[in-house]
Amino acid sequence: MNLLLDTHAVLWWFAGDNRMPVHVRSAIYEASSVWVSAVSAYEIRLKHRLGKLPEAGLLVSDFAGWMGRENFRSLAVEVGHAFAAAGYDQAHRDPFDRMLIAQALLEDLVIVSNDTAFDAFGVNRIW
Repeated sequence: MNLLLDTHAVLWWFAGDNRMPVHVRSAIYEASSVWVSAVSAYEIRLKHRLGKLPEAGLLVSDFAGWMGRENFRSLAVEVGHAFAAAGYDQAHRDPFDRMLIAQALLEDLVIVSNDTAFDAFGVNRIW
């Protein structure tokens, strides 16, 4: 299985946060590949800089290093992702989430997220 981590899943994975269920952690360990979107890197850095994620300081200081140590793959934002994300009729006001949904659908990835609003888009989601 090829996974795309939602931003909170990235944060909780690296923090060892117990809000991430054991079966989700197991799925990440067992995945063929685990992807982290450039969207999540942007969201984490932005929210940390704005003081909304002060606990992400260590992650922000060496984001690429943390990803490399876990063998997580980086998913760039492509024009097709942006175009699809802007075109969805479903209600989801968070532009970061809309982009992650588009990436999961277009790249045939299973998204790791506790956000049930993703389901309205037909994305494959585990939590």
